[in-house]
Amino acid sequence: MEPQTATNGSIYRGGLADPVFDAQSVFRRIMDALARPGTVQAVDPVAAPPAPLSQTVGAIATTLFDHDTNIWLDLQLAKRESVTEWLTFHTAAPIVRQQIDAQFAIVADLAVLPSLESFNQGTQEYPDRSTTVILQIESLTGGATLKLSGPGIKDIHTVEPTGLPPHFGEQWAGNGNRFPRGVDVILAAPEGIIGLPRTVKIKGAEEAR
Repeated sequence: MEPQTATNGSIYRGGLADPVFDAQSVFRRIMDALARPGTVQAVDPVAAPPAPLSQTVGAIATTLFDHDTNIWLDLQLAKRESVTEWLTFHTAAPIVRQQIDAQFAIVADLAVLPSLESFNQGTQEYPDRSTTVILQIESLTGGATLKLSGPGIKDIHTVEPTGLPPHFGEQWAGNGNRFPRGVDVILAAPEGIIGLPRTVKIKGAEEAR
């Protein structure tokens, strides 16, 4: 059963039609994306949130967020009452004002991507307490070629995401320098997701416009 799109101000539509099965499916895709960086993991359109939140990000949100999960939204999303109410209704996750307080962050307007360092970096003892940043991008193909290397990647893996800002490469290099602290990133597009754990090194990211 396809989810009904959340339109006409309704916050009640667009959630997971089969919460247990759908959430399990999406969760596996997310785990595979982070375990195998650079691989495209298709995510079924099991959620239909109000624009400008994409179906892919909606599926991630309804799978990972709950009442114990602080989330941060960029201005484009935070100013949309339909988006904030939909997320609150379907996930019960508190929306926080400060990036450092968030377990998850969603950025839809990548032209004003905050510094990755402004999010929770975790600690040396508990690096897993950092923020996971979800970047809503145009596509996982058609952009500048990025060369990924690191754990979970045999030799070099190339990806071509479209929509990353020009300063992403510099930010990612700084993120890697803070290891084991630092954030993990999920690139979310209509065709699926790509995971970028902090252990990944990227060449060519400065050209990913």
